[in-house]
Amino acid sequence: MSELVGYIISGLVTGAIYALLASGLVLAYSASGVLNFAHGATAFLSALFFYELNQGLGWPSVPAALVTVFVFAPGLGWVLDRIMFRKLARLGETPQIVATIGLLVALPALGQWIVRLLTDAGVDLAPSENQYGLPGVGPNPPAHWELMDGVGIDSNQLITWVVTAVVAVGLWVLMRHTPLGLRLRASVDSRTLTELRGVSADRLSGIAWMLSAGLAGAVGVLAAPLLALSPVDYTLVMFVSAAAAVLGRFKSVPIAFGGGLLLGVVQNLVAGYAPSWTDEITGLRTAVPFVLLFIGLLVMSRSKRSAGTAAVDQPPPDYLAGMSPLRRWAPWLIAAAFLAVSLYTWTTAFWIGLIAQGLAASLVFLSFTVVTGLGGMVSLAQATFVTASALTAGLLMSHGVSFFLALLAGTAVAALLGMVVALPALRLSGRMLALATLALAFLGDQVLFQMSWLRNGDVGWAVPRPVVGPVDLNDDRALALALLVIVAAVVVLIRNLENSASGRAMLAVRSAPPAAMASGVSVLRTKLALFAISAGIAGFGGVFWASFNTRITATEFTAMNGLIWLAIVVAAGIRRPQFAVVAGLTFALFPHVMEDYVTDSPHVPVILFGLAGLALASNPEGWVVQMAEGLHALRGRISGRTKPVVGKVAEPPVEDGAAPVVSAAAPPTAGRTGEHEEPAEVLLRLRGVRAGYGGVEVLHGVDLDVRAGRILALLGANGAGKTTTCAVAAGLLAPTSGTVELGSGDGVLRDVTRLSAVRRSREGVLLAPEGRGIFPSLTIDENLSMWLRSADERDRVYERFPNLAGRRKVAAGSLSGGEQQQLTVAPLLVRPPRVLVADEPSLGLAPLVVEEIFRFVVELRDLGVALLLVEEKASEILTVADTVAFMSVGRVSWTGPRAEVDENRLTAAYLGLTDGDVRSVETAGNEVGA
Repeated sequence: MSELVGYIISGLVTGAIYALLASGLVLAYSASGVLNFAHGATAFLSALFFYELNQGLGWPSVPAALVTVFVFAPGLGWVLDRIMFRKLARLGETPQIVATIGLLVALPALGQWIVRLLTDAGVDLAPSENQYGLPGVGPNPPAHWELMDGVGIDSNQLITWVVTAVVAVGLWVLMRHTPLGLRLRASVDSRTLTELRGVSADRLSGIAWMLSAGLAGAVGVLAAPLLALSPVDYTLVMFVSAAAAVLGRFKSVPIAFGGGLLLGVVQNLVAGYAPSWTDEITGLRTAVPFVLLFIGLLVMSRSKRSAGTAAVDQPPPDYLAGMSPLRRWAPWLIAAAFLAVSLYTWTTAFWIGLIAQGLAASLVFLSFTVVTGLGGMVSLAQATFVTASALTAGLLMSHGVSFFLALLAGTAVAALLGMVVALPALRLSGRMLALATLALAFLGDQVLFQMSWLRNGDVGWAVPRPVVGPVDLNDDRALALALLVIVAAVVVLIRNLENSASGRAMLAVRSAPPAAMASGVSVLRTKLALFAISAGIAGFGGVFWASFNTRITATEFTAMNGLIWLAIVVAAGIRRPQFAVVAGLTFALFPHVMEDYVTDSPHVPVILFGLAGLALASNPEGWVVQMAEGLHALRGRISGRTKPVVGKVAEPPVEDGAAPVVSAAAPPTAGRTGEHEEPAEVLLRLRGVRAGYGGVEVLHGVDLDVRAGRILALLGANGAGKTTTCAVAAGLLAPTSGTVELGSGDGVLRDVTRLSAVRRSREGVLLAPEGRGIFPSLTIDENLSMWLRSADERDRVYERFPNLAGRRKVAAGSLSGGEQQQLTVAPLLVRPPRVLVADEPSLGLAPLVVEEIFRFVVELRDLGVALLLVEEKASEILTVADTVAFMSVGRVSWTGPRAEVDENRLTAAYLGLTDGDVRSVETAGNEVGA
């Protein structure tokens, strides 16, 4: 019994650490959508800060801990959010993963470098590297208490439990009983809708990152006696805690918190009571958290996309388009020739060895171009493939197998292992796939590569360099030249793969798996092929890398190495294989260039490598592309050419004799307002608005006036640009040209074109988005609180809608479609906005509910609200509209009072016809009538 209690007590200590880290991961992810791989690095930096305050500057432990947790760590989170995370939230998953990995690399090195600089400047700080047995917050040495025979606790454990309990209660109170917690939970449901309610999602994200960093700071202080000052250990603990975050689906802080506690206990119980046969598998017991992480990802994750992240990754601009292949490849051919000549002329033996190492690394880095650049899937297991291949080759060569046969065997083993790792890709994508491959990589490190027959102890296997006829690759020059030729061949093969039918199939699976399947492309085979080819290239390069070192050990290339490799490759540019070669050479040469010509600090190159990953927040295509853009712009200025406009749709010519398009450029006269004799004040005006997505223009000069107490119905076919017009009006999408103006109530319009959706919402412009404008996980009362701050206002809603009153504590997502739309409109009737932009409010509703919704719309109009309504149901909207505008291919083709709506124009609007088509229809109708 005492043994069981001992396991549980010690498990709760590590579980508390997992719970705090998991809660921080969930808070940051739910508010910003960024999975912070550097969460453990933040904890390490906090531990370093606490240690230097306490041991270096002599602060008492409690004040040092309070400053670390409540000042330093939140301040670090705020700074990182301002300079990095806000930008990352708008990018694709690959830049997000790589940028946070860059931060994982840079933060620990930055902290240790600052300590060294301060020490050199005369500040009395404690040594920060390889420090173990650190003091905690409590007494040093810690006090001990005996709970029962053989079971005891110390003061550090007790403090950890108390702090964890206080944090748990604090998080519960914050998330469930404060306006801030309500807004944080709302942003988890819908960041966009939160902003449309006048709440800044960026500000919420900043607060979430401060809270997350504060929790990491608490871990850094509490775990210092357990983990010492080891950035690798803090990072490993963070990845273990990710299993608890997965249990909470990266949304629920309480579940993640409880999952962390449970994970710590389960880990200890498995280590203590696992069957005896597990002792024969070295490392299996300690690898339990990664097994749980992998299983949790497969079971708990529900991905809407089944491949890659291409939906948010736009291809880079090709400034060499139109050039001949010779001109496109000329710079790379010249660079390769220059490198080859330098090997046998002025380059010294030291630098020749580094070039050979860089070319071997380039072979491995090219594998990322296939799986991530072409396939759109982030694999963090590439180092596993390298180690497996090299160990296999070393094992075979120790039994007399030739180098080239061992090379083929190692490559085949890596490819097979890649297919095994690809299995999660059939179910997962994006961040979850990256975590799954990382879990498998850690399992490889802790289980597979601990098998004695494979690793050969700590000495590993010898991998001698081959001799091919007169060519002896023991000479670094010969090896470098051979690797240069091999790398060039692999680059050409990858480029040919990209341009082949198989490459197009891979791009199709990356972009739209259902469409690819409909075209006869096998998603299963394509994904397996991507991982197999990528793993094979990594294994192939791994054998040459081991051959360069002449030996391979099981710890030579760990999962953590794979993280750094990915950051370096993506920072250079992941889409083109040439950039992977640049990344490999940079990886080998840059640290020594820095050491010889800049600084002898080993931390500065690491910091710069990490910062290269951070630079993806500004340019997700990498620094090589950024340099190419700069050179292209420079050549354009020198030659006097201007950069072409990408994606702009030309104005269609007006046919001879055609009548000009009538638009809303001029405000309607009194006679065109239908039932209302006097024109009302314009509260929202769009003039010459052009806007689009990803360089493709959707709106081509839209003019609209939305008047107080009037309903403007915007009709048109799907794809006409109606939803984009709503987004521009509400501030969700910035126009490329034109203006958006808002009336002030005294007849004066002011330009709000550059105001965000949050600012416009606070000015009284509200968008009811297509579908349902609710937060599904919030209760009815909480949904109302997002617009109606006072209880009296909410009580007025319940008086008007008794069916909502009786279910006020029910989650809004469980309501019927009609009730959800009631919940959307109800608060507006109590506190009406000045302008309401409603995108298809009747979508998916029963006819009786649609009638009720339109009664609410009329009531809002009578309250003086200016309404812009987008609708598919023309017959219903025309019964309440005052003014009607027809939209076609991004333009307002006609606007006028409801009484002047022409049947042919209405038909043309819904069929997406042009004015010329309308005249043809009218002419045909007249001829038939005649």
